[in-house]
Amino acid sequence: MIKILKKLGKFILYVIGFFTVYVVAAFVVPLITVKREALTTEDVEIFILTNGVHTDIVVPVKSEFKDWTKHIEYAGVADESYKYLAMGWGDKGFYLETPEWADLKASVAFKAAFGLSTTAMHTTFYKSMTVGESCKSMMLSKTQYARLIDYIEGSFEKDGNSKFKKIVTNANYGTTDAFYEANGAYSLFKTCNTWANSALKSCGQKCCLWTPFDKGIFAKY
Repeated sequence: MIKILKKLGKFILYVIGFFTVYVVAAFVVPLITVKREALTTEDVEIFILTNGVHTDIVVPVKSEFKDWTKHIEYAGVADESYKYLAMGWGDKGFYLETPEWADLKASVAFKAAFGLSTTAMHTTFYKSMTVGESCKSMMLSKTQYARLIDYIEGSFEKDGNSKFKKIVTNANYGTTDAFYEANGAYSLFKTCNTWANSALKSCGQKCCLWTPFDKGIFAKY
């Protein structure tokens, strides 16, 4: 019994130590800034958008460089008066089973924390963007935007015809959003905000070395 208690005590200490290091890293590492690339031309305006927890990357629905409606349809969601498309990556359980924090299940949180569940892309159409505390604007060159397109497209799971795999669900947040299957596993180290931060890295924008929270990203702007 004593040996079992000793082992249990060590395990608890390891767990406490792990989460202590994680929390410290989650607040310290985001302070390290990855600088913005030198901009050659200002070809495309994009945005970052937060709801206070989760960061989305917002792009023009249609431009000379990319027509996102070829992958994410207006039909049944929006129409051509919606000029912007917000996209975010995250844990599928959080997206589809947790409309409010009060609805969070322990099983969903555990699976998400340790990369045991699948992921989804959440897409939302907007008519306009209003820059403020929760929405920031930045300009990309054609080359930078091409890299961002590749990064975002690579996050969507595709079928045999290279089409994004839409999730049929009643868990939508409103009348202008939809969910799609995604690649990758969510975890404590790769969160929705880590995904958005990496999106900014992919196109040479100012961002954090790493961050699990939206605050780290928005502190740079």
